[in-house]
Amino acid sequence: MNGPTILTLLRIALIPFILIFSGLGDPWNTWVSLGIFLAASLTDWLDGYLARRNNQVTMLGKLLDPLADKLLVLTALLVLLENRHVPAWLVIFMIGREMAITGLRAFLAAERIVLAAGQLGKVKMVFQVIALSFLFLSDVEKIFNTIGLITAYVALFFSMLSAFRYVADFWQLLGEKIMAEQNQKGANHDGS
Repeated sequence: MNGPTILTLLRIALIPFILIFSGLGDPWNTWVSLGIFLAASLTDWLDGYLARRNNQVTMLGKLLDPLADKLLVLTALLVLLENRHVPAWLVIFMIGREMAITGLRAFLAAERIVLAAGQLGKVKMVFQVIALSFLFLSDVEKIFNTIGLITAYVALFFSMLSAFRYVADFWQLLGEKIMAEQNQKGANHDGS
């Protein structure tokens, strides 16, 4: 347990407050929800920066950070879907992508392989945060909804692009593990 991991856990702890304030329905609470969302999003950047700077990258952090990101983004998407600020098909694509990547990561984790976040996933997250921030303000000004939706489509593009990258990395890592196991068996068989 280190500083970056605590920040990741804080990000997860902030998620229920987004739901609470979004459910209260008045404009002031919309700004509070947005503020909490942005604070939680900031911890995503900060925990990664601190982990790299202080050489505190851990296996737990590599697993928790993407999970916290997914919980944050999917919670915001569902809140916005409930308020009819984002189309259902977009939310379904985003959720499907996140579930698929989480499944790949879980499978590799069972094999003791960590599939770390790539650059495309980080770009996707930046566009998601921008899009969701504007979409939170859809009731304040109509133009915010338009900007948010356009940015959400860009985020979806990077989301799908990064998903293809994760699938390629998945097969590569799995192939390397299988080859290493076969080489180990061959070495054990030759040494018998």
